Amino acid sequence: MTADDSLGGRLDDDDYPAYTMGRAAELLGTTPGFLRAIGEARLITPLRSEGGHRRYSRYQLRIAARARELVDQGIQVEAACRIVILEDQLEEAQRINAEFRRAAAGPRAEGRGAESQGAGEQGAGDQGEPRGEGAD
Repeated sequence: MTADDSLGGRLDDDDYPAYTMGRAAELLGTTPGFLRAIGEARLITPLRSEGGHRRYSRYQLRIAARARELVDQGIQVEAACRIVILEDQLEEAQRINAEFRRAAAGPRAEGRGAESQGAGEQGAGDQGEPRGEGAD
């Protein structure tokens, strides 16, 4: 692996802290103070260079951009950060839920023969299943 290969991999990595605070603020059209404020609100935690300077990844810049959109709509910084955190948690929960549903559907789908699918059983009884016991 050459040095160029290593660099290319880091530049393609969304989590690589490639941007200084000044460059990040410039890209977002905001100020370094805004980046410090969302850091204090624990929305993002920039990594530090050897010299102690904040460094941001592309992923962190996307999160900061979403917070800035909310602030531009008149929402306070702390509230905007909380909204972004909750949106991210919801997205993650939905992704995990979809994975569980695929995993649960996999064995049932494999166990069914062509006759049972053709007999109208496909999906029968599945509608209330995610609720769990005692949902009635």
